[in-house]
Amino acid sequence: MSIMNGTNISGAILDRLADELGALTPEARKAATYVLENPQDVGVSTVREIAQAAQVKPNTVVRMARQVGFEGYDDFREPFRDEIRNGTVSFPDRARWLQSIGANGELGGLYADMVGAMLANIEDTFGNISETDLKAAAEDIWNSRQVFTLGVGVNNANAQNFTYLASTGMSQFHLIPKVGSTAVDDLAWADSQDVLIAITCKPYRTEVIEAVKVAREQGMKVVGISDSPASPIIVGSDHGFIVAADTPQFFPSSVTTVSLLETLLSFVIACGSSEIPERVERFHTRRHQLGIYKDAE
Repeated sequence: MSIMNGTNISGAILDRLADELGALTPEARKAATYVLENPQDVGVSTVREIAQAAQVKPNTVVRMARQVGFEGYDDFREPFRDEIRNGTVSFPDRARWLQSIGANGELGGLYADMVGAMLANIEDTFGNISETDLKAAAEDIWNSRQVFTLGVGVNNANAQNFTYLASTGMSQFHLIPKVGSTAVDDLAWADSQDVLIAITCKPYRTEVIEAVKVAREQGMKVVGISDSPASPIIVGSDHGFIVAADTPQFFPSSVTTVSLLETLLSFVIACGSSEIPERVERFHTRRHQLGIYKDAE
């Protein structure tokens, strides 16, 4: 028999499961972790299917369900199935959701404002970027000899994350400026065979603008990411992408920049060699072998 009632039953169950995570045995924790990360699978999967996906025994899944107050897996699964039947397994209606969290005092209002701004930024950004635009940029990146990624300030972390992810499967990506160097020096020997991915939003950083200028003079392809079509790194770029970065706070939002970079990288991989997924797998297998990752107990 279910222990919970309400409009978001499965969400409440997942919250309870997360609270109990530390009290579970290592095997039951593996099952719970899978459920928390893949809740959409619960309503359509048998106990054996969940167990197989989580790499545990079916009895372990049953014990996990009992830990949060259910008689067994079928009882645990039923609220998830009900939400599928009722068509309620989806993102919440945004307006109603934001209104509900905004009603919870001052911090609730801030929460609603931040989330609303981020969702709107994503829509504004990707609503104005086409698959064709991304494909053209990805093909130039894939066909280049070297790719230099440039971001300073908050965008240094965004550029670094993009370069790190790309480097797990490809070797031609370089984050600039390098330690102890300047961006323009790092581009000294780059030419028409190379690509510069440059990121800056208002107020625009001088060193990024100067590096883009040098890149153009040397014949490099430029992928510009900024928050205005009038940005000095967008005007004249081979591929210009405008990101919405509005936020109620004093700092610009990086949500759309990160999302765009991840999407662009996915297009590069799609346009690239079939060897890339194999190389990424070898990269992570090596890390497991060297003990860099902690494997599940």
